[in-house]
Amino acid sequence: MSTSYSKTDPTAQDYSNKPIEELLSDLKTKLRLVFHDRADIDQLALRRGWPPFVLREIMSINPLSIAIPKEYGGRGGIVKENLGLLATASYESLSLSLMFGINYALFLQPVGKYGQEELKRKVFKRFLEEKTMGGLMITEPSFGSDALNMQTSYTEKDNLFHLKGTKHWAGLTGWAEYWLLTARHKNKTGDLERDIDFFVADVNEPRQQIIVEELYDNIGLYAIPYGKNLIDVKVPAMNKLQPHTSGIKMMLDLLHRSRMQFPGMAMGFIHRMLDEAISHCRSRFVGGKRLLSYDQVQQRLSKLQASFTICSAMCVNSSESTNLDADMSPHGLEANAIKSITTDLMQESAQSVVQLVGAEAYKIKHIAGRGMVDSRPFQIFEGSNDILYAQITEGLIKLMKRAKENNLYQFLKGYKLTNLTTDYIRELTNFNLDMYMSQRKLVKMGKILGYTISLNYVLALAEKGFRKDLIENAIAILQQVISKHMTDFSSSNKSNVVEDYQDNSDWMNFAKG
Repeated sequence: MSTSYSKTDPTAQDYSNKPIEELLSDLKTKLRLVFHDRADIDQLALRRGWPPFVLREIMSINPLSIAIPKEYGGRGGIVKENLGLLATASYESLSLSLMFGINYALFLQPVGKYGQEELKRKVFKRFLEEKTMGGLMITEPSFGSDALNMQTSYTEKDNLFHLKGTKHWAGLTGWAEYWLLTARHKNKTGDLERDIDFFVADVNEPRQQIIVEELYDNIGLYAIPYGKNLIDVKVPAMNKLQPHTSGIKMMLDLLHRSRMQFPGMAMGFIHRMLDEAISHCRSRFVGGKRLLSYDQVQQRLSKLQASFTICSAMCVNSSESTNLDADMSPHGLEANAIKSITTDLMQESAQSVVQLVGAEAYKIKHIAGRGMVDSRPFQIFEGSNDILYAQITEGLIKLMKRAKENNLYQFLKGYKLTNLTTDYIRELTNFNLDMYMSQRKLVKMGKILGYTISLNYVLALAEKGFRKDLIENAIAILQQVISKHMTDFSSSNKSNVVEDYQDNSDWMNFAKG
C-alpha cells in the first residue's frame, strides 16, 4: 500500500484568514480533480490506499488547519467549520472524511486542549508546514469496549515515560506520524493503576517508533490502513497530556466530543445517498412508469430525506455545543444518542439506495454498495451501538431516580434534550418506567430515547427557519420510528438461544420423499 506523498508545497495557498466557504469550495475542486479527472474513484475503491498524488493534492490546501488554534497559525478550531470539512469530504469519500475526523477529533483537538505548550507548538507547526497526520490508539486485542481494563502500561524514569503494550484497529496504522497513546501507570508493586493517561509519540524520533506487526484486510474503508501495533516507546515528559481532573474524565471528554461530531461525517454521506437515490428514481423506468412514481419508493425516499434533515439538525446542535472549552465528560447520554442514531441512519441510507438501484448497486464500485460496506463499521467503532443504546437508558434511569420521577413522559417533557417533543410523544411515553429492566429492554428504550432526542433537534432546527416541508417530513418519519420501537419495547419476548440445538433438529428427517 502506497502512503508516501510530498509534504511540502511552496505554491500552497494560505487559507488561515479566508472565508470557510472559499476553503471548502477549493476542497471540492480538489476532490473532483483527484477522484474524477485524474483518477476514477470507483476504480480507486478496489485498491488498498491511494496513489500519492491524491493526498498531495488534497492536503495542498491544508484542510486540517481548520482544527488548529489561531495562535498557532490555524483557523481557530471552530466546530462548525470542522463539521463542514467532514461533510464536504464524505460526500465524495467516507474514507477521506474519516481520515480527517481521526486527525481532527481524536488527535488535534485533545492535543490542543490538554497538550503542554512545547508539544503544541511542535505538533501544530508540523501539521501546517509538513501536512503530517496523527491518530489515536486505545483499543487492545483483548480489551475492545472494555477500555478501562487496558493492559498497556507505562513507567517513568529519567524524565522519560516508557510505554509497553499492544494496540489494534487504530485508523491510519503505519501511516500517521503522530500517535496519541493510552496507558495505565504500573506502580512499584507491578500493579496497574485505575486511571488512564495519554501520551504523544512521534514515530520520526528515536525510541518512539511503533512496530506494525500486522496490517488487517478490512472489508471496507480500503483507503485507511488498520492493523496490530506493538508499543515499546520512550517519550519525553512534555509529550504527556495534562488532564484537568483525571485521565478517565479526559478520555470521556475526548470520546464524547468525538461522538457528537459524527454528524459531520454522516452529513455529506447521507446527502450523497439522497442525491443518488433521487437521480436514479427519476431516470429509471419500471413497468412504463418512473420509479419515482411508486408509493413504496416514495416511502423509502422520504425516510432517506428525513435522515438528511435529522443529520442537519445534529450538525447545528454539535456546532453550538462541542467547543473545545466545554467539558464533554458529563454528556455521555447525548453523545451516545448522537453517535448511535447518526451511524444507524448512515447504514440505513446506504441500504435503501442499494435496494432502489438493485443489482447494479451490489458492486464495490457503486457508491451505494461501497457506502453500505464503508458505513457499517461506524456502528461499531467508538462504542458499539448496542452498548451505547443500553448506556443511554442506564443514564436515563439515573436521571429519573435523581429527579424522583417514574413516569417517562413527565420526565421527558422537562428534560432539556427532549423538552420540545411534548406534543408528539405524550401518548407513547405516558407510563411508569421499570427501573430494573432486562438488557434487551435497555437497548430498545435507548433507541426510543435516541430518536426522541433527534426529534428535539429537528424541532429546534425548525425554530431557526430550516425548510418547513423537510421539517414536517422528518417529524412524521420520527414519529413512525418512535412508535415502532415503542411497540417493540412493549413486547414480552424473552426468547433465549438453545445452545445444544443439534438433536432432533435436522429438517430432512421431517420431509416426505
